[in-house]
Amino acid sequence: MTAPRVYKTEAVVLKRFSLGEADRILTLYTPNLGKLHAIAKGVRRTKSRLGGHVELFTRSALMLAHGQNLDVLTGAQTLDSFLPLRDDLQRTSWGIYAIELVEQFTADQVENFPLYRLLVETLHRLCDAPDGELVLRYFELQLLRLVGFQPQLQRCVLCSERLTPTMNGFSPQAGGMLCPSCIPPDRAIRRLSPNTLKVLRFLQSSDYPGAVRLRLTDPLHIEVAGALREYIRFHLEHEPRSLSFLDTLRRQNLIHLPG
Repeated sequence: MTAPRVYKTEAVVLKRFSLGEADRILTLYTPNLGKLHAIAKGVRRTKSRLGGHVELFTRSALMLAHGQNLDVLTGAQTLDSFLPLRDDLQRTSWGIYAIELVEQFTADQVENFPLYRLLVETLHRLCDAPDGELVLRYFELQLLRLVGFQPQLQRCVLCSERLTPTMNGFSPQAGGMLCPSCIPPDRAIRRLSPNTLKVLRFLQSSDYPGAVRLRLTDPLHIEVAGALREYIRFHLEHEPRSLSFLDTLRRQNLIHLPG
């Protein structure tokens, strides 16, 4: 029996770019179909009925038709617009980073419902969280776990010994922590303080209500963010583009890491 030509799914819009005079190519993340690409014809026209339902961040119920190269959007209804992510520059930058990580860490048409749920929950949290940076640190570690790149934070990845509360090494290439005895003398390895390692472990193993009760000093938050940034950059083999936007805003003192 042939599959139906038209199908329904809900999805979060991860990415979009213009095509021709009025169309857009969409990258969508769905709960049961993984990452999809579709063409939305005519959505850039002012009278389009679909345009407002396929903005960045938007979670919508979609109807799509199978196409030869790209599926075609035929209907859409907004489920969550996440308006605070559009109305505030700081929250916009957080949201762009979250959807970029999902887009970059996932392959096409690979179902990962827990990741979809994490993404939707994170977008909701970023709408009203006083500490969006902490929300992102939790999101980064949970995403890494769900896509198979979870860093080893409990033991040395080389000798498997339990880590003692000292300045241990953190190696994205090795996949996590190195005890002082296993740190190569000829390589520049990031050292993590015991408090930074405690925070990373807690964010990795805790549920969200527990994670957001953390209160981090500015230097500690910067160290945690720096370690995860290095780890993510290694596994993507490039820096997420949205981080340069965040860095620019921080240099201009428009946003800052909370203390």
